[in-house]
Amino acid sequence: MATATDVQVRQRPWWLTLIGGVTAVILGALLLWGGLGVRVQVYLLVVYFIGFYWFVSGIFELVYMFVDHSMWGWKLFMGIVGIWAGGYVITNPILSAVALPKIAVLVLGIYGIMYGIMLIVMAFKGGGWGAGLLGALGLVLGFVLVGNYYMPGVGIAYVWVSALFAFIFGIVAIVRSFQQRKANKAA
Repeated sequence: MATATDVQVRQRPWWLTLIGGVTAVILGALLLWGGLGVRVQVYLLVVYFIGFYWFVSGIFELVYMFVDHSMWGWKLFMGIVGIWAGGYVITNPILSAVALPKIAVLVLGIYGIMYGIMLIVMAFKGGGWGAGLLGALGLVLGFVLVGNYYMPGVGIAYVWVSALFAFIFGIVAIVRSFQQRKANKAA
């Protein structure tokens, strides 16, 4: 019987990581430092991409429901929600562009609350004080985000922070891709 250390893990090709990194750097840079017109066009492109992604993933979820019948109710629900949300974003890009950042902040806040509760429960079950501290921090940040997601500027700040993270992630991904390429050549 093979153990987890015996199983060979296939890595993503280095060039795919490079393409993702370069794309993230370009999108992040355009959203951070591009002119106002460029920022709006890039942001709308991202909104369209999200809409198409949700729409296609909803279709795939419905198809997968017929391949794997386990949890078919959840797959049906997620497929319908994905198709509906993607279709809405594609047909109403301007309204979606205004609403998506605020919705993302709300979802992130709810996630922070749930993750905080999970970490606090883990801390009481022997996870240590670090898990409890992170859980408390997650709860506080989650409640702050949920309590303030409707305020003006929160959505814009979310887009700016996301662009900054995309830029930084892109640089890290580019460096990582070349490290991976070097390791592959050495092997």
